[in-house]
Amino acid sequence: MINKIAASIGEALAGIADGATVLIGGFGTAGVPNELIGGLIEQGARELTVVNNNAGNGDTGLAALLQAGRVRKIICSFPRQADSQVFDALYRAGRVELELVPQGNLAERLRAAGAGIGAFFTPTGYGTPLALNADGSAKETRVIDGKPYVLELPIHGDVALIKAECGDRWGNLVYRKAARNFGPVMAMAARRTVATVHRTVECGELDPEAIVTPGIHVTRIVQIGHAATQAGGLRQAA
Repeated sequence: MINKIAASIGEALAGIADGATVLIGGFGTAGVPNELIGGLIEQGARELTVVNNNAGNGDTGLAALLQAGRVRKIICSFPRQADSQVFDALYRAGRVELELVPQGNLAERLRAAGAGIGAFFTPTGYGTPLALNADGSAKETRVIDGKPYVLELPIHGDVALIKAECGDRWGNLVYRKAARNFGPVMAMAARRTVATVHRTVECGELDPEAIVTPGIHVTRIVQIGHAATQAGGLRQAA
């Protein structure tokens, strides 16, 4: 019998290796799987490459992971906000690398990974420093129908950490409004996906038309309570 419901966050995150590429859902503070990030801190993996829309807010969630010194590199679209002081300090001190990716390109690079697309051409970033690789070399470009494009590669993840609203034991997920954001494409782009849900239901209770992320893309789910409080950065399953 398929049962992807984990008894705890620690169980769901076991085995994440040092140097892993971790895709973390969220847009600003919406849909960020803070409980899983806290669990990742407890789990202890280091030298991580983190992919997120932002680079952490305040001193919790992704910012706490950065502050703990677990992140080697971050790939994101918006590294600086009014409360991104943790990333800002680490970056200025040379303690974390940054790969800046336009938001549409970030979403498409993740989608391409999940769809098995080897690469794609986009006009976004052409003629700017974003058309350079990390080593300073130029990315491949092409003129198509008179318009210049730059080649972008998929972003594959070793693990995706996402937040959903409801799931069943097969791992089928539905989201709550804007909390959906990068969750679906990250689940498809990673070899392993762990999701938190606020509610679990029996198989067959979810309307198939409402399921956004099918269970085939999900490895483990952990139920958490809406009113759960953090303890040591980790919230266990409710």
